[in-house]
Amino acid sequence: MTSRLRFWVIFQVVLVIFFARLSCSFKAKSAIGDPGMKRDNLRVAIEAWNQCNEVYEEAPNMGSPRHADCFDLQKSNNRSNKNNVLAAKLVHLVNEFDNKLSINDAKSLGQYYLNVDMYAAWKELFLGYKCKVQDEPKPWNFWMIMLKSGNMDTTAAICPRNGIPSQPFAQIPRFPCFGKGCMNIPRIYHDYSTLHSHRKHPKETKLKGGFHGTWELDADMSTAKTRNDTSFFSLEFHHVLKTSSKYPWLMHYLRSDATTGFSGGYHYETRGMSKIVPKSPNFKVRFTLDVIKGGGPRSQFYLMDIGSCWKNNGQPCDGDVTTDVMRYSEMIINPDIHTVSPGCNPKENLKLCPIYHTFANGTRVHRTDEARFPYDAYHMHCSPGNGMYLEEPFNHCDEYSNPQAQEILQILPHPVWGWIGDPRTWELDVGRLSQSLYFYQDPFTKPAERHWPSIDLGTEIYVSSNQLAEWVVSDFDIIVTDE
Repeated sequence: MTSRLRFWVIFQVVLVIFFARLSCSFKAKSAIGDPGMKRDNLRVAIEAWNQCNEVYEEAPNMGSPRHADCFDLQKSNNRSNKNNVLAAKLVHLVNEFDNKLSINDAKSLGQYYLNVDMYAAWKELFLGYKCKVQDEPKPWNFWMIMLKSGNMDTTAAICPRNGIPSQPFAQIPRFPCFGKGCMNIPRIYHDYSTLHSHRKHPKETKLKGGFHGTWELDADMSTAKTRNDTSFFSLEFHHVLKTSSKYPWLMHYLRSDATTGFSGGYHYETRGMSKIVPKSPNFKVRFTLDVIKGGGPRSQFYLMDIGSCWKNNGQPCDGDVTTDVMRYSEMIINPDIHTVSPGCNPKENLKLCPIYHTFANGTRVHRTDEARFPYDAYHMHCSPGNGMYLEEPFNHCDEYSNPQAQEILQILPHPVWGWIGDPRTWELDVGRLSQSLYFYQDPFTKPAERHWPSIDLGTEIYVSSNQLAEWVVSDFDIIVTDE
């Protein structure tokens, strides 16, 4: 127990990633609007999804589940008090009326034909417009905090199956649900950012604000954070996520999404922080991470989770959920993961291994090559449900948890990925890594260009009641190089 706790607190583990020095002929630049999270003028938004990345029904009196905290800090040359502190104020760009906009307001805003899912997408664009920052090569909007519950009422057939309308079926343990209404959107509360005098340093001011909430619609919010068997989340770069018996499968990520087009898991126009969409292999990701509590043995803490979308024939996604396929690569850093699931191995779970592994020198080995294939570098690979030429044995991905089919490759710390030394501040050559990973594609089709409109980190606590995860992220940046 002591060694596991030490891992979570100070990361006493050597995470290994492809390491490649940037050539001096390439010019490195940030792909995001707020490199290193250093801007005084904050831009952050929050979104909440059900199991299939939709809304279906808004939480009572909460509005559509897209909210934003965006402001400009205005400083004055005047001194504000006896401590001789420069006066400053926050100019909020999004107000309570904006954040509370609901599907019930759609017609008054001229949006006559939107359902509750489409309205949430429209609201994200609206908030993005309010928060937009002009920049080169294009404007950007905000960091996105994503919340999601894995509850699914299989008898209601709310979620499509691989992008196609599904049929009701009996509830099974794989999908938690306490009964009708189990797929609800959480209650989201907003503490608008404000300036405060620093108690210990009176000549300084500090900024305070954030979002918090719960999936229990009848919970007392004053005690939800500490009360047993009550789900809870809070955030603004110090993140907390707590599961309960009614909501045992919860997800919470910090995302840098594209400012236009689709983002990971989303088949609507999106807004975000990435003014340049990084392309494999020419980008790195840098951040500082302190995991205070890991979320228990079934928590899949993603040091890095990247999402893209291309069809099985290699063509870019176009919004047709019957043929689009979401592709995810997730690096799990939970040291207990093998105690819960043995994952990829040649004897019992070959179907959980990707077909090939490509080494840094370009050598490719098949998963049946037991002498050379690095099984311990992988936790799980699952294939898209609409793949027509899958190699046996295969493992289909969850057919319901995205609006379209999906493919997921989960990797683990292992020497084949390279080397990273510092235990808290990471610089990951995600571009080179993502270029080498196996993803399914139909035979004799041109390999897809791998653009990654969503890059995020955070945790997915998988079907485990009363678990707590807490972490702090800072200094986040995506560095791209000229091709």
